[in-house]
Amino acid sequence: MPYPKITPHEIEQKLQQRFVEEGHLSLANLPKPSAFKDMDRAVARIVKAIHTGEKIMLIGDYDVDGVISTTLINMFFKEIAIDLKWIIPNRFKDGYGLSPNLIPRIEGCDLVFTVDNGIAAVEAAKMCQEMGIDLIITDHHIVPTIMPKAYAIVDQKQRDCSFPYEEVCGAQIAWYLIAALNKALNANVNIKSYLGLVAIAIIADMMPLQHINRAMVKAGLQVLNRSQLPAIKAFMDKLDKVTLTAEDIGFQIAPVLNSAGRMDDATWSVEFLLSSNIYDARVRLDRLKDFNENRKAVEQKITEEAIKKVDIDNNVLVVVGEDWHEGVVGIVAARVGRRFEKPCIVLTKGKTGELKGSGRSFHVCNLFKITTACRPLLNKFGGHEAAIGLSLDLENLEAFKTQIQKEYAAENYHEQVIDPDILGDLSFSHINFNLVYKLKAYEPYGQGNPRVKFISTNVIIEDVSEMGKEKEHRRFTFSQNGMTQQAVLFKTKEVFHIGQVISVIYAVNENHFNNRVTLQLMVEKIF
Repeated sequence: MPYPKITPHEIEQKLQQRFVEEGHLSLANLPKPSAFKDMDRAVARIVKAIHTGEKIMLIGDYDVDGVISTTLINMFFKEIAIDLKWIIPNRFKDGYGLSPNLIPRIEGCDLVFTVDNGIAAVEAAKMCQEMGIDLIITDHHIVPTIMPKAYAIVDQKQRDCSFPYEEVCGAQIAWYLIAALNKALNANVNIKSYLGLVAIAIIADMMPLQHINRAMVKAGLQVLNRSQLPAIKAFMDKLDKVTLTAEDIGFQIAPVLNSAGRMDDATWSVEFLLSSNIYDARVRLDRLKDFNENRKAVEQKITEEAIKKVDIDNNVLVVVGEDWHEGVVGIVAARVGRRFEKPCIVLTKGKTGELKGSGRSFHVCNLFKITTACRPLLNKFGGHEAAIGLSLDLENLEAFKTQIQKEYAAENYHEQVIDPDILGDLSFSHINFNLVYKLKAYEPYGQGNPRVKFISTNVIIEDVSEMGKEKEHRRFTFSQNGMTQQAVLFKTKEVFHIGQVISVIYAVNENHFNNRVTLQLMVEKIF
């Protein structure tokens, strides 16, 4: 079905409609910490532990949200001069979150609290209880049927929680916990200065950029752009940026922070963010960049192998490999899913013979729902609509593959032919700096407020060249009715020909290079 022609005025109207119901939310009218169920109880218990000199332990998580949550709590405890022990579980040795594997390391603690994990830690919570350790859980994930027993549980997805926004990330809850502790302790710490890091977590964890999340990201970006944190300054130096945007965070900063947990240990990322001077920050950032380069190479190799194993007749792609790196299978699932425009689960068989992996959804499929129906076949399972993690025994693989296809079919999904992010068919004659300024007014873009895409038809390829070390990117000159535009397409080995007439889906972008600013089309698809 063709997309309707669109003018700059209609583009603006469509963007305004995204925020019609929202109203204007600013930092001044954010909900209070006590809107969270159990927040007051959690704060009172931590305050008591601080006043009586108890041994306190923090348990974080290895993704960006968990890394930043851990960093925020660390920074606050350092500012109030209170000793805090902390652990970020190692993805490969410890598994996810507060697991029984961590129990020997928390022995002797009086109080343990979690950030960005714990809502499913039933077994570990029971062990804490048996050891006489008070456990406070702060998490934002879906609440399971059986909840852990804990001194306090702060999770906005609990049924009887009055916090008005359901989609917030772990770092936002950690920030709220700090705000409440700051008040209870009369500490006078400038908690607004922490919002820069919170903004990184909101974007990295793909929270919808509306309501509270939009307000916190907008304020957070302002904080980041005048931040004195050595880690942020090192990032800006490395990226050669004077100001950071939501896209810089999503495409440059988040993958680097994530890479340590994917390839080795996320503790490296926390230590980088906590760097006390620019020299340490630069050295630590170089280490993270190395992890990220390694991650990219491993991911590329596994993606190529996975594509060859795809059964294109299936509605849900389930791909299995030997000794594929556990830390990148989620990204591979996303890449393979995008390539075939289907939900995808990528599993790797490790030394124990158990299959572990991740899945990513595509279009309207609720991957969490259809996989939940296969729960009896799985050893471990968790996630949300768009992304899951799971493990299962090899002997259950074929049954799982069969059942998940049945569950998908039972949902009777209709393929979404219209991409809602494409606003319309745009003529090249409308692409200019005025259009870019209009689009900028609706930043930050991200989940829930996606960056605007357009389609243009009857476009001629006037020039095409290869870019990148592996010649994996393409640079184009396109023309339409005598108007030319420069464009780039990343991660493709496809061959294009001069004179070819195409349709193209793209976003419009400013390209800053050699002190010159030009317009550039960021191509998503050519057909």
